[in-house]
Amino acid sequence: MSKIEVNNIQDLSKVIECVKNSNKKIIILSGTLGSGKTTFVKEFVKSMGIDDEVSSPTFAIQNIYGNIYHYDLYNKTVEDFIRLGMLEEFDKEGYHFIEWGEEIEKFLIQFGFEYLKIEIKLDNNKRIFTCIN
Repeated sequence: MSKIEVNNIQDLSKVIECVKNSNKKIIILSGTLGSGKTTFVKEFVKSMGIDDEVSSPTFAIQNIYGNIYHYDLYNKTVEDFIRLGMLEEFDKEGYHFIEWGEEIEKFLIQFGFEYLKIEIKLDNNKRIFTCIN
């Protein structure tokens, strides 16, 4: 587990390195509204040399940027996610970022998927990102 203090957008590079060094391809992003989940995905996509416009997939459930898959379960249940066949998406090569994915953790464990969880906490004008293997 590592804690990374993020004071500006450039500091997200440290969190990006945490993801890349973890060798995990499924990443659960946990944090309140406005904590920076989508902003982190935007910076990760940029770091991979992809110029796509990144937006929250709140209503679409999934956005794809090259080999980066971005999910949002804010408006969906885990049952909806599974019923839509989204678990099978995790077999695709690339990174899979799941916003609001805390409820899916038990299914990931049950089906043998390894994942990295990143908790984002607001602390005055900064954010604390905690990478939990």
